[in-house]
Amino acid sequence: MLAIISDIHANMEALQAVLDDIAARDVESIVCLGDVIGYGPEPCECLELIRKHASVTLLGNHDFAVLYEPENFNVGAEAAAFWTRQQIETESSDANRSAWWEFLGALEMRHVKGNGQADASPTVFVHGSPRRPVNEYIFPDDVYNNASKLQGLFDRFDHLCFVGHTHVPGVFVETPDFYTPEELEYVYEIDPNHKALINVGSVGQPRDRDNRASYVLYEPDAVRFIRVPYDYEAVIEKVLPIPELDDYLGFRLREGR
Repeated sequence: MLAIISDIHANMEALQAVLDDIAARDVESIVCLGDVIGYGPEPCECLELIRKHASVTLLGNHDFAVLYEPENFNVGAEAAAFWTRQQIETESSDANRSAWWEFLGALEMRHVKGNGQADASPTVFVHGSPRRPVNEYIFPDDVYNNASKLQGLFDRFDHLCFVGHTHVPGVFVETPDFYTPEELEYVYEIDPNHKALINVGSVGQPRDRDNRASYVLYEPDAVRFIRVPYDYEAVIEKVLPIPELDDYLGFRLREGR
């Protein structure tokens, strides 16, 4: 069983709660789909935890922004990226600072994993989409407004593709259609004859009006959506004293938006 997490966004309370939940289960390894940092108040702590616990970590657009430059970011997101970079740069330990930069610089954009069955298609993992792995958004409304976009995305993989980026968990199918975890009763039964594009949601900044951290468990025949409560008020209290982080980045956590 594999745990797939994404979009931690420097939210240490949420990440630790999810790691504790994973530790209580029979999980073989953890894949992180990116955006370890950006927005939140504890980037260095989250980088260190992900380095220790995730077997694979991918490059998200906020990781890219801190490592290189923000692209198409709003003012608040850009300010958070520059502040995050400063936190890494001003780390007192040369060893830690070098390790974090090396970790970010080595993140891959796409990961493909076989499932041990010779006749089965490999599983694809990206942050954004199978077409533009770092920064393309796939929204639930695309099933109504941009069916051709979804068809182009489904053409890029053979069976299952896991993504994050929008912070909204759920399953896209080829018809096209989108199912929320609630509609699936939190379990998607894998069909070997059909493709699915699965958004695992966000650990550190959920945006589906559920303020609990979100991640998934990937089993041989099913994907299970997991929600984990955490102390978001503690995170808000850490965001508010930091002038470079917009207060909204804390307050939004209460409502999961």
